[in-house]
Amino acid sequence: MTTRVSTLISAFGALVSVLLFAGAVGEYRSGASVLWPVVGAVLFLGASATLVRDLRRARGDERRP
Repeated sequence: MTTRVSTLISAFGALVSVLLFAGAVGEYRSGASVLWPVVGAVLFLGASATLVRDLRRARGDERRP
């Protein structure tokens, strides 16, 4: 049960990071610093890595008898 909750939280985090990255790119196009998209990309990569780790862990739990 806890792996499902962890995976759900990671999926929500990945969704939020995509929205933040899109907002950062929009700010950059409006003339803001280049650091906004860089930080957004780092957040997205971190959230994606966490989601992949949790999905693999959940898949491993389902295979156990």
